[in-house]
Amino acid sequence: MGELAITGGPKAAATLEVPEWPQLNDSSRQYVEAVLESGNWCRNSDGADACDRLEAAFADYHDAEHAIAVSNGTVAIELALRACGVQPGDEVIVPSYSFIASASAIPTVGAVPRFVDTNVETYNIDLEHLEERITDRTVGILGVHFAGYPMDMDRLLPIIEEHDLFLIEDAAHAQGSEWCGEKVGTFGDFGTFSFQETKSLSSGEGGIIVTDDDVLADRARLMHNIGRRQGATGYYHYRLSTNARLSELQAALALGQLETLEAENQTRERNEEILLAELADIEGIQTKPRDERITARGYCIENFRYDSAAFDGLPRETFIEALQAEGVPVGEGYEMPLYRQPAFYREEVGRLVPDDVDLPNYPTRHLPGVEELCETNITYPHEVLLAEEDGIRSVADAIRKIQANTETLLD
Repeated sequence: MGELAITGGPKAAATLEVPEWPQLNDSSRQYVEAVLESGNWCRNSDGADACDRLEAAFADYHDAEHAIAVSNGTVAIELALRACGVQPGDEVIVPSYSFIASASAIPTVGAVPRFVDTNVETYNIDLEHLEERITDRTVGILGVHFAGYPMDMDRLLPIIEEHDLFLIEDAAHAQGSEWCGEKVGTFGDFGTFSFQETKSLSSGEGGIIVTDDDVLADRARLMHNIGRRQGATGYYHYRLSTNARLSELQAALALGQLETLEAENQTRERNEEILLAELADIEGIQTKPRDERITARGYCIENFRYDSAAFDGLPRETFIEALQAEGVPVGEGYEMPLYRQPAFYREEVGRLVPDDVDLPNYPTRHLPGVEELCETNITYPHEVLLAEEDGIRSVADAIRKIQANTETLLD
């Protein structure tokens, strides 16, 4: 296998040329220039149409009735919660492994997060233990299609219906993912998406909400526009809310990116199949299960689990350093479960929820699945899957090289 790159040898993944991200395509450039020249940079400007066009195209792509473009993915979740009628002191169930916005949005609207464990194989909400987290104060579930791998909607939706809960799908990672031929984000009351720079559809910052419910859409649209009717004249405000509008420039940028999303996702999915086949015979590397009900994948990051025992006890941190040296951009992902974050200490959450709410002592919780993931996860960005095929195969070569030379790293 040769000498490890971390000790001076050649890189095993020298052929892995990861494209820069984000990438500016011709359509995005054209649409942004048109908005710049128009002078209509705010969606409330007379003649502005970029946000309208983005909403129509995004709704059509998801076969959804409504889409509302907003300032970012975090605000998208907050608006969805408010539009679903969440009240101070209500409880909302959320997975324990995700970007913090999935959970922090809940106390931001005055509600209490109830963390459920994470399935170590899929990285999604643990449906085996979901129902035991439901109480008489639970009003909804905020589920995450983590890394673009869809939640098991066949199991989740009956639970939602049985307990009369709302469902918000956090699909920030999952632009283009499908479950049984239907785009994720369209199964629940709302689907929320992010256009942040690292996402596969990016406008630097931004987000969007989709729903098929006319009433919910009307609420969300009012709330994103300081309580004003979109397109109405005069200063009539019907709800107390905030300004969560996306700018016309960001909408134009996202609209162009949407045009190339499907082709890019197909490339990512094709390359992931190649990589999974290469990783399958490497002991100690555990990838996500294949599920024929997942009919298309969107991506933001991708993950696999690392078993140090198969690498002679080599610590994960050392494995990551060695793999990076070989030319593969990987990391450990989230360092801790969400409930261990200082932001969820009682004194912090207590500032946002009613005084009479008996808050859990979140940091003392023990959920074995998510805690295992925080110790074993390896993550890499979606743009790795846009590399050429020989570079994709070299990722597995780099891992095999490390596995064959663990004694060098353990000395």
